[in-house]
This record gives sequence, C-alpha cells and structure tokens, in this order.
Amino acid sequence: MNPAYAKVMIIASSVALIAIRAPHGRRSRSMPVATSRWGGLEIALLTLAWLAFFLPLFWAAAPRRLAFADYPLHPIPFFIGTLCLALGLCLFYRSHADLGTNWSATLQVRENHRLITHGIYRRLRHPMYLALLLYAVGQALVLPNWVAGPSCAAAMALLVALRIGPEEQMMVETFGQEYEGYRATTKRLVPGVW
Repeated sequence: MNPAYAKVMIIASSVALIAIRAPHGRRSRSMPVATSRWGGLEIALLTLAWLAFFLPLFWAAAPRRLAFADYPLHPIPFFIGTLCLALGLCLFYRSHADLGTNWSATLQVRENHRLITHGIYRRLRHPMYLALLLYAVGQALVLPNWVAGPSCAAAMALLVALRIGPEEQMMVETFGQEYEGYRATTKRLVPGVW
C-alpha cells in the first residue's frame, strides 16, 4: 500500500484535531482561572504531547529523516487506524462541545466552573483522554514508522497515567460530595469497565 495514504491521513486528522480544539482554546483563555495546578509536571507533559503531535507531521513533511524506521503500510492496520482516528476525533469534538467554557488544556478550574455530567460525561469522567488515546492508537496503526507512529500513543498514555489522579483530586476539592457522587456512578475511560 502506498505510504502517501498514511501522509494524507496524518495531515487530515491533525488538521481536524486542531480545528476542533482551536475555538475552545481561544474561549478558554478568556475565562478567569480560579484554581491552577500549573507546574513542572504539567509543563513536561504538555511539551511531550506537543512533540509527539508534531513528530508524525515531521515524518509526513520530511520522510527521509525517519526512513530508517519505516515499514510497509498494510491495508488492515490502515483501515483499523482510520476508524480509530475517526472515532477519536468524534469523541474529541463531543467532549469539547459538552464541556463548553469549562475546558482547559491544563489542570485548571475556571471561575463559575460547573461540574459537567451530561452528554458524553454522563457515562465517562474523562472522555477527552479516551478520545486522545483512540486518536493516538489510530495514528500508530496508520503511520508506517516505528518512531513517528507510536510517538503520540506513548505520550498520551503517559499523560493520561500521570494526570487523571491529580485532576480527580482537584475535582473532589472543588466540587466535594457532588463529584464523589458523580464518580460513584461513572467510569474513568471505558464505559462499564474502568
């Protein structure tokens, strides 16, 4: 299978991800912050996430630089990866839409922040992390390179592993029993499982 398909898919999905996030980022920056957990770990995680996001684009733009790690593109992983990318992007969009002005790229609580328990958040506490993980797995399957392909998946797995606990602690501190009740009736990432 021609690797040009992978390049097109990586560029298109990256553009879609940015298009979904950009308006929420602009709106988020205009909302006053009440509580922030900005620190060294957040900086490191966001830097790693950005590097992992741009590495596949670098592969698409300058494939010879990472050619040592290329392997043949096969139709079945490409198809499954495309489905994961599409599902991840749909869930990413839905998560942002349901959060509205409560979204932030870092661990922050905005002034007048509300606990969102409707839409996709009715079933999952962290659907945006699930969306990013699905997107990253899709990218790993679509991109036939042992370095650029799994880079996003590794970064997102680390981000999710190191961020869910502190984020939930911040929500308990902010919303108390309301969040505890919500946490008792929903799963973190996989409906009905975990």
